[in-house]
Amino acid sequence: MRLDALPLSGNGKLDRKALPEPGADAVLARAFEAPEGELETTLAQLWAEVLQVERVGRQDNFFELGGHSLLAVSLVARMRQEGLHADARLLFSQPTLAALAANTRSQLQQVAIPATTIPQLKRQRRL
Repeated sequence: MRLDALPLSGNGKLDRKALPEPGADAVLARAFEAPEGELETTLAQLWAEVLQVERVGRQDNFFELGGHSLLAVSLVARMRQEGLHADARLLFSQPTLAALAANTRSQLQQVAIPATTIPQLKRQRRL
């Protein structure tokens, strides 16, 4: 909602009670797009649990649904319990379900465990 000027009280502070009520156009609305595939479905269920919302679509934004930094940490912990590895930074940079799923998928495919360079120790015989 756009205002020409903010309503002020007699002492020059913002008069919150004088602010107009937001209209229906102030609510962000987009068409629901169901999650695709197993990974997106799993993430959608986790988001719904953590955010306490009824359903989550592919283009929904974690933070627009009520998420914040503490819930982001909770989500990352729940993802790890499901075997999905991501961190809060990834969620902040990829806040939609589809983007997070695509990035999580690529991380899972790119993880390679390098061979160890530590030489094996020989056991000494004790007499």
